[in-house]
Amino acid sequence: MQLNVIGHHVEITESMRAYVEKRLDRVKRHFDHVIDVQVLMSVDKLQHKAEATVHVRGNNIHAEAVDTDMYASIDALVDKLDRSVLKHKEKQRDHHATEGRLAARQ
Repeated sequence: MQLNVIGHHVEITESMRAYVEKRLDRVKRHFDHVIDVQVLMSVDKLQHKAEATVHVRGNNIHAEAVDTDMYASIDALVDKLDRSVLKHKEKQRDHHATEGRLAARQ
C-alpha cells in the first residue's frame, strides 16, 4: 500500500504521518486489496479537515471529516473509510455461490 500525505495550510509532521499510517492499518487489515491512499489535511480557521481517497481494485473510495482537532478528524476519517471499505468488500463477495451448492445436493 502506497501512502501519500499532503498538507494544505498545515505542515505535516512525522508524528502526524505516523498517526495516519497507524490508523490506516485498520483499513488495510479489513481489506488487503488497497493499492494506494492519498490523504489531504487542511486547516481553515478553527476547522481541521482530513480527507482521503483510497484506490482499491475496481473502485475509488473517498471520505472526509472535519473537527476542531486534527487527530480527531483523522480518527473520524478512518472510521468512515473503514465502513466504506467493508461495504465495498461486501459488494465484491459473490452471494449466489451457496445457492449453487444447495442445488447440486438435491
